[in-house]
Amino acid sequence: MADQATAPTPLSFDVSGKITVPVVNKSGAQTGTVEIDPAEFGGKINRTLMHEAVLMYRANQRAGTHSTLRRGEVAGSTKKLFRQKGTGNARVGTKRTNKRKGGGTAKGPKPRDYEYHLPKRAVRAATRMAILSKFQDGQAVVIDDLTIASPKTKEVTAILKAIKAGKKTVKKVENGQETTAEKDLTLLDSTVLIGTASLDKNVYLSGRNIEGVKVLPAAEFNCYTVLKHRRLLLTRAALDALRAMKVERRPEKKAEAASK
Repeated sequence: MADQATAPTPLSFDVSGKITVPVVNKSGAQTGTVEIDPAEFGGKINRTLMHEAVLMYRANQRAGTHSTLRRGEVAGSTKKLFRQKGTGNARVGTKRTNKRKGGGTAKGPKPRDYEYHLPKRAVRAATRMAILSKFQDGQAVVIDDLTIASPKTKEVTAILKAIKAGKKTVKKVENGQETTAEKDLTLLDSTVLIGTASLDKNVYLSGRNIEGVKVLPAAEFNCYTVLKHRRLLLTRAALDALRAMKVERRPEKKAEAASK
């Protein structure tokens, strides 16, 4: 790491609405910038749609194996404990009732399937919106090259530690006096989604054991995974793959574009 690592230049917007994202190398030094056109990712963000996509994804991950015993499934006699009238006590049924210790559960959960699906176009649009939000919030960085000769967790850790992600104000107590100081933050200090153009086995094996780090090909991005991780690290090839994804339009929008 001969180059001196410096924090990437904060993202900026130009008059045409394009977003400028920093490009860094493995040592964390900024080598340039790349312009992102929001129209390539749908051009707008719909929080409601992204929320629905996240709910769908999390619901589909549920095992649904919860189960409780109803009054007809617990052990015990079905005999009435004592006669209805004449004892002076309140009327009572069997010992399996949910009102008694050891009885069944009233309306308890049973195994069920929580899976459901939104329209494919909506899911793809939500994913593009999540990626665009990372660009707009300055939480995305592009790396020139992420090629690794062999699986080495130490190498990926060093790369993430070299890329600066801003500063944090910390408090210190020295000689009984409280002072404040700024601390450099790196990608290793937060959760990171690393995007590659295709399945890179060496990068995947190197990053899977790092806490808070997930490695995915660009084609396997989804709204939940992108939003779950605070930072997004993309290779140039992965960015090109994301840009190449088709932005679908409604039929009326297509007609308007054709008329123009």
